[in-house]
Amino acid sequence: MAFIHPTAIIDPAADVGEGVSIGPYCIVGADVVLDVGVELISHVCVSGRTKIGPNTRVFPFSSLGHQPQDLKYSGEPSELTIGANNVIREHVTMNPGTEGGGMQTRVGNNCLFMVGAHVAHDCTIGDHSILVNNATLAGHVEIGEYAVIGGLSAVHQYVRIGKHAMIGGMSGVENDVIPYGSVIGNRARLSSLNLVGLRRRNFSRDQIHELRKAYRLIFAAEGTLSERLADVAEDFDGNEAVMDIVNFIQRDSSRAICQPSTDDAA
Repeated sequence: MAFIHPTAIIDPAADVGEGVSIGPYCIVGADVVLDVGVELISHVCVSGRTKIGPNTRVFPFSSLGHQPQDLKYSGEPSELTIGANNVIREHVTMNPGTEGGGMQTRVGNNCLFMVGAHVAHDCTIGDHSILVNNATLAGHVEIGEYAVIGGLSAVHQYVRIGKHAMIGGMSGVENDVIPYGSVIGNRARLSSLNLVGLRRRNFSRDQIHELRKAYRLIFAAEGTLSERLADVAEDFDGNEAVMDIVNFIQRDSSRAICQPSTDDAA
């Protein structure tokens, strides 16, 4: 049975699951689905075609599912889908998709969105990702699993950030970031692999050594990038982590790859 505070305003057409808790002054729209165990702590506003997965907690003054901040949006029935076991802290905003981006914004499971984080229209967020305070994603951004987007950072539209990547605080990310990479700076550059994150997620010493070797070959060796990628793909065939990087770079993208400075590449 759901708990609904008397001051909350819930449209009768909303789908409210078992064990949902809706606190004071929350507003839930007609097309909203709140799955089992969702908690809206207070002053949360959920609108549009928004689905929130099991056991996700949403803190005060978050705004989920309202009209995208895109002048091309014309009222199409797009969606925001949020997975299970997420924590969405105060003042977080998430917008649904648009016709120009597949009609859906998707958030995975077990993610943490800290105060003031923003997920724009048509973004895709992988499982276990973290957006630190006031991290901002423009439209059509793709974030891989276990990525960390540092505080006060901003990610340009259509940028891809690979899994296990680390975006340093106050970075402006204009180009794609490789899986396992670490970037920092105003107009961010690739500074290294995300070694701290790899160790925290129990990558072995040998796995990290192989990744570092491949990283140097991709970004510090002679030849064109395509030639270096071909060499690494041949030398590390069967190494899943290294091939994650190779495949990421080779995938078609509207953005360039974020690369290190000459000193950092070595």
